[in-house]
Amino acid sequence: MFRWLRGRIPQPITPELWRDVRAALPWAAALDSERDARLASLAARFLHEKTITPIGELELDACDRGVLASACCLPLLEFGETGLRGWSQLIVYPEAFRVNRTHVDAAGVLHQWEDELIGEAWDSGPLILSWADVLADCEDPRAGFCVAVHEMAHKVDVLDGELDGTPPLPGPWQRGWARDFQSAYDAFVADVDAGRETAIDPYAAEAPEEFFAVASEYHFSDPQLLRAEMPKVAAHLERFYGPSPFA
Repeated sequence: MFRWLRGRIPQPITPELWRDVRAALPWAAALDSERDARLASLAARFLHEKTITPIGELELDACDRGVLASACCLPLLEFGETGLRGWSQLIVYPEAFRVNRTHVDAAGVLHQWEDELIGEAWDSGPLILSWADVLADCEDPRAGFCVAVHEMAHKVDVLDGELDGTPPLPGPWQRGWARDFQSAYDAFVADVDAGRETAIDPYAAEAPEEFFAVASEYHFSDPQLLRAEMPKVAAHLERFYGPSPFA
């Protein structure tokens, strides 16, 4: 379905290390043998191509790095290594981190504030994760959250040059995707704006790209809920990502 790039073959992850990674990453442990091998190959390429930079006093051993690489590669099980293009660094904070934001409004007034984040993906720059939150996702993998999947969804989304909730897809599928996601997004935003309680994290109403990234988290961590709440979105994601390990 998608094109896999050819390049230098990275050194495979050793069976001993992969055993430890699978034990620490519930999504990997739940894969069938074929997709397990595919994830190991993708994770090896990730480790080969990306610089993983821990911040402060955080120390990451080989298993930790393998967990990070594998978690980031979960959304690429069908899309392939093309999804790793366009950036070179994973920055890992010990826990949630603060970033300074600025915005100039229509009147020319500069607004400044701080956000506390657990993950961020820059269009052509690094992917940033909170290690504490990656571990929390692994401890409760069916809770609807997976920050590594969320941020990698943004990286895949922007590969066509637009961060808009629609990743690179063949033409007819892209049109159907855009139609179904827009319809579901509009209905979800209406519920959130009306103050109605939603089963899906209301952060998904922030923007179409966040809707896609949040839905991607549910595909991997609570696919039954996603299918019940947004069946057309779930069907697209099952086609794009392949079956959820927890299906």
